[in-house]
Amino acid sequence: MTASPFFLGLPASLADGRNPRAVIFGASHGSTYPGKDSTGYATAADAIRAASQADAGLVEHWDFDLGGPLFDGRPICCVDSGDVPTVMHDNAGNRAKIEAKTREILAMGAVPILLGGDDSVPIPFLAGFADQGPIWIVQIDAHMDWRDELHGERYGYSNPMRRASEMAHVAGMVQVGMRGVGSARPAEIEAARQYGSRIVTAREVHAEGVEAALRHVPEGARIVITLDCDGLDPAVMPGVAARTPGGLTYMQVIDLIAGLGKRGRIAGFDLVELYPPADIEGLSALTAARLLVNVIGAIVRQA
Repeated sequence: MTASPFFLGLPASLADGRNPRAVIFGASHGSTYPGKDSTGYATAADAIRAASQADAGLVEHWDFDLGGPLFDGRPICCVDSGDVPTVMHDNAGNRAKIEAKTREILAMGAVPILLGGDDSVPIPFLAGFADQGPIWIVQIDAHMDWRDELHGERYGYSNPMRRASEMAHVAGMVQVGMRGVGSARPAEIEAARQYGSRIVTAREVHAEGVEAALRHVPEGARIVITLDCDGLDPAVMPGVAARTPGGLTYMQVIDLIAGLGKRGRIAGFDLVELYPPADIEGLSALTAARLLVNVIGAIVRQA
């Protein structure tokens, strides 16, 4: 029997005509820098889908991460709509397609869940919420992503939080998991602080728990979570292009997701920067799949 091409074997639509609570879609490419090759990220969404297949028959079983079955004893309410067709270096075209798909899902009253792709795909994803604001962004990442431009490109993987800060519907952001060194220079740190970004380092989360991040999110906020896989420690997420020791644990991340679902309302989620060529025995894809399960579970449990 051929494995389902969809995450957890979920349907592409609900047979009874109901609108789904959440819709998964993939996007292989966003805005690739000149002379760079983003094909290493292109198989990420399908790698996550493949890693989920072992649990496809277990969605009605007890999930100890969630404290109950995935859909909490209710009918399936999440679908996988497949991938947006993107082309490397068609940066403007890719952004338009990702933003349009995000808007389409939001118009259904559903929560969009995007599987990237590198860390440029969150820019059009977040832009798609323009009519759904105000939103708060919670970024889980090793890096700040506050460069105004890099290699002449303003919409690449080092730019998403800078571009998000310019969106009128973004009320604020919390950046969680920062550590090590990346493209941020002192000027980018100062720009983020002047904007009002709440920066929570990995060291702070290890010392204080996820409350170090949760306390910065207003109660009742509409929250979009953007998760760069290198925000997690490479011991559990080795399949990234920029491994940095000292990252968040799997349990810290799922506790943060669950906490955000209780503190406010998860309005969107993206997972990016899974780099299958660097994965070790599928561990990263498996971890990413479990993170996605926890996101779906948190959305299902929202009032």
